Amino acid sequence: MRILISGASLAGPSLTFWLVRAGHEVTVVERARRPRTGGSPIDVRGPAVDVAERMELLPAIQRARVHTEGIECVDARGRRTASFPAEVYAEPGGRDVELERADLVDVLYGATKDDADYRFENSVTTLEQDVDGVDVTFLHGRPERFDLVVGADGTHSIVRRLVFGEESQFLRHLGLYCSILAVGPELGRENWGVMHNVPGKLAGVYRYHGKADAVFMFRSPELSYDYHDLDQQKKLLTDAYAGEGWQVPALLDAVRAAEDLYFDSVNQVHMPTWSRGRVTLVGDAGYCASPLSGMGTTLAMAGAAELADALAVSWEGAFERYEQAHRPLVAKAQASVSRGAGMLVPATSLALWRRNQLTKLMPLVMAARRMFRR
Repeated sequence: MRILISGASLAGPSLTFWLVRAGHEVTVVERARRPRTGGSPIDVRGPAVDVAERMELLPAIQRARVHTEGIECVDARGRRTASFPAEVYAEPGGRDVELERADLVDVLYGATKDDADYRFENSVTTLEQDVDGVDVTFLHGRPERFDLVVGADGTHSIVRRLVFGEESQFLRHLGLYCSILAVGPELGRENWGVMHNVPGKLAGVYRYHGKADAVFMFRSPELSYDYHDLDQQKKLLTDAYAGEGWQVPALLDAVRAAEDLYFDSVNQVHMPTWSRGRVTLVGDAGYCASPLSGMGTTLAMAGAAELADALAVSWEGAFERYEQAHRPLVAKAQASVSRGAGMLVPATSLALWRRNQLTKLMPLVMAARRMFRR
């Protein structure tokens, strides 16, 4: 079949890998100039590790591993108040791999770029489908017809909007905003995440491979702003953190000087179905669990494999098989985020104190884990 995929981050190239090996003709369109590589390190977990092994890409992914030692919490003067060794939140005895997002994108794109038609700086503008196919127009180039169209274009998916309606129907704001940008490595501690909390706010630095990212996360009701207005996003961020201690003033200087940064609400995507006619969704476009879950990459890679497996059986009923197989993992990931929010961004002084006191039990937790592994 001729299959169009919108999005060249993680879900799109993952699906492309399977489809071209099944003999399909795949076109991938991406608004950016190149594969989307930005963002802090990500995790390949559980079923995604198995998928990477099936793809014979696991060794390359493991070679790019980031060796995080843990997370350290500090007060306004930089004094440690809590610590989370990596062993506490990693899967005991598991094969999970943390690596830079750019490295994983490079692995997936490198494995598919010669077998698919990647078109950068382009985007879908209209979709019209009938029982036999989908007519697509693009920002650049002539209209084309495809047998299937897949939206792998993220939380603010164009394909989802064109086929299912405005995103406000499907996005659930989780009461938080998040921002990530590159900063000088002198602000961080190698292989550690260092974060400073006040009630309802987190500011942190994660240093790895000799470079560092600043991470901000703060509680807020939904804000009205232009997703494409960088100056407006910078102002929202600097206003939210004005007057805070620790290294926050230096981090805000980096915000003001940044030529680009990630800023978005922390959302989940909930849809009654991910498919309509000959169009379906993969990854954040259909079932974003939010960064708080730590499962976005896993859902994207596992979802792509489930969809490809369903199509390998037959086109008839493939989308239904895909949803039936993948929804339990999505539901589990989406249900996990409230715990993550409470640990990363405690809402009150009491909740922050409790979080810090809880870390005193971590040595006992780790000892118990080691004992049960024997």
